[in-house]
Formats: sequence, C-alpha cells, structure tokens
Amino acid sequence: MTLPPDPHLALVRPVAPHTRAGCEDCLRIGSAWVHLRLCLTCGHVGCCDSSPHRHARAHAGAQAHPIVESFEPGESWRWCFVDERMT
Repeated sequence: MTLPPDPHLALVRPVAPHTRAGCEDCLRIGSAWVHLRLCLTCGHVGCCDSSPHRHARAHAGAQAHPIVESFEPGESWRWCFVDERMT
C-alpha cells in the first residue's frame, strides 16, 4: 500500500543549518546528544529521539515545523513528526 504524499511537505524550505557543531539546544545547556536532525522549515539543528532531551521533536512541536532531515553524514531521509512517518 502506498501512502499519499505528506501534506506537511508544503512547509519544507531551502534552509541553512544554524550550526554544524551539534544540537544547538544541547550546546547551549552543555548536554550530550546521539544523532542530529535538521528542521527543513527554519534550519534548527536538534537532537534525535534517542537523545536525552529530544530537541528536534520539541522544536517541531513548539514551532509547528514538522519535517526534519537526518543531519548525519551519509544519511538522506526525512521524517514528519506530525504523521510519524518518513516523507
């Protein structure tokens, strides 16, 4: 079964990452992260759901920016937090 296109893809914009140094929120509070995600609406770099603070998901909820892309070298997938699926 093929899913219809995710309507949240309309929120994807050309973005530049706010930082390449790591999760911008973890850097601010001095915390560690596991993997990084790039918000495709504004360029926020946040940590994944396996990280202690789950900053990418928190950003998506607080800012209504649902689509992220892996910010890990060699990975090229996107995730929609609203629909909980790959896009």
